[in-house]
Amino acid sequence: MNITNFDKSTLLIVDDVPANLGVLFSYLRDTGFDVCVAENGENALEQIPFAKPDLILLDVMMPGMDGFEVCRRLKANEATRDIPVIFMTALVDTIDKVKGFEVGAVDYITKPVQREEVLARITAHLTLRKQQKMLEKQKQELQQQNNELEAFGHTVAHDLKNPISAVTSLSNILIDDLASSIDSMSIECLRTIELSSRKMTNIVDSLLLLASARNQKVEMVKLNMAKIVTGTQQRLAQIIKKYQGEIIVPPKWPTAQGYAPWIEEIWVNYLSNGLKYGGNPPRLELGAAPENGYIRFWIRDNGQGLSEEEQSHLFVPFTRISQARVEGHGLGLSIVQRIAEKCGGQVGVKSQIGQGSMFYFTLPAGQ
Repeated sequence: MNITNFDKSTLLIVDDVPANLGVLFSYLRDTGFDVCVAENGENALEQIPFAKPDLILLDVMMPGMDGFEVCRRLKANEATRDIPVIFMTALVDTIDKVKGFEVGAVDYITKPVQREEVLARITAHLTLRKQQKMLEKQKQELQQQNNELEAFGHTVAHDLKNPISAVTSLSNILIDDLASSIDSMSIECLRTIELSSRKMTNIVDSLLLLASARNQKVEMVKLNMAKIVTGTQQRLAQIIKKYQGEIIVPPKWPTAQGYAPWIEEIWVNYLSNGLKYGGNPPRLELGAAPENGYIRFWIRDNGQGLSEEEQSHLFVPFTRISQARVEGHGLGLSIVQRIAEKCGGQVGVKSQIGQGSMFYFTLPAGQ
């Protein structure tokens, strides 16, 4: 059997019978492994910090500390818990095998051992361990890259706020001061600059909120949802007036837990989308109901509805459905999802073409 990928792997054999140690030691060493041996559990635990084995062949029945206890101690130690342990035993009782897996063993070899079987099982578990290490390394690298990218995005977004705000303010000043002295085309250009800078500010604010919803730690408290929804309507008063929207709220809200400033952002996103893409004029019905320890909050619109394909893209950052139907930067619903998950809930949508849409989010019920 080819073990080229493992010829530098170190094995530790733990067995109180010298003859068994000798046979396995010679065979595995000749196969290409570095092999260490121990005649009891105590000696094995002493050697492991220095030998740093990639895999341990461990006899179950030994005087003093048996194999189960050795394995239990290895798995309780952060430095050794990931080392694969294969038990060697003459026991055939299912209860004993189950006990071995419960304490952390990855496999069993029945005595008297067959050398080819031993090699096959060692090779299989070393392969698995090698793949696990590669995945762990890739996961760490991806996490580091994500952290660096998010930190970069947060820094850039934060640094852009001041110059964009300056553009907005100066555009307003120029419009007020020059309205009577320059032509209508120039005034329209200034208004376009002012509107564009406001859109950029919204994008920057969304990026900062997306980052904070991932990294910021907040205390979950009982929410006054009536107050939050009222604040949302006040923030959106101009949009509600522009689209002549009708918003229907329930007389009473069930109590949920969350972080009020974030939950208001969820309603702002859901309501503003409903006003823009609901019916003509939009009619938005809000509601909530208990659901298995959670509260489901929802908003139902009278729009044209969404296809299954469109629904699948809704909560993906920087993704927008049909360009003709949705404007913006594609961050709103991804922010909603991140906030809800950070508060212990979920988001979703139910929709059919021609029957409108119902967007919802869940939060833990208030205790």
